[in-house]
Amino acid sequence: MSNTKNTQESQESQESQNSQESQNSRNSSKTNDKQTANNRPSPMEVLRQARGQLAELTGMEAESVSSFEQTEEGWALEVEVLELERVPDTMSLMATYQVELDPDGQLTGYRRVRRYERGRSDARRGGR
Repeated sequence: MSNTKNTQESQESQESQNSQESQNSRNSSKTNDKQTANNRPSPMEVLRQARGQLAELTGMEAESVSSFEQTEEGWALEVEVLELERVPDTMSLMATYQVELDPDGQLTGYRRVRRYERGRSDARRGGR
């Protein structure tokens, strides 16, 4: 009878432990959901991530970010990069890349939208 009692106590202990683990798992999941919402990157973190990811993909370092906005899908940026260095520097070729990121700051796409010489004004926007 002692073995039967020990087996029953062991099963009850195991059930209690499983119930506790299940509760902890549910609480952890709720906490993770809150943390995920609260752990969204700040705009500055998004900018840093975008510059780094674009540089890694294209091999070109971003010189500046000329446009930055949050969208329904995440983030949209326009990044200026040096594509071809020339002498004098005003003859170097620059490019504007449109970069799209998800809400977490992960790059989802990019494309070159403009190429120009560094020393030239932008004729497309009413330049003289």
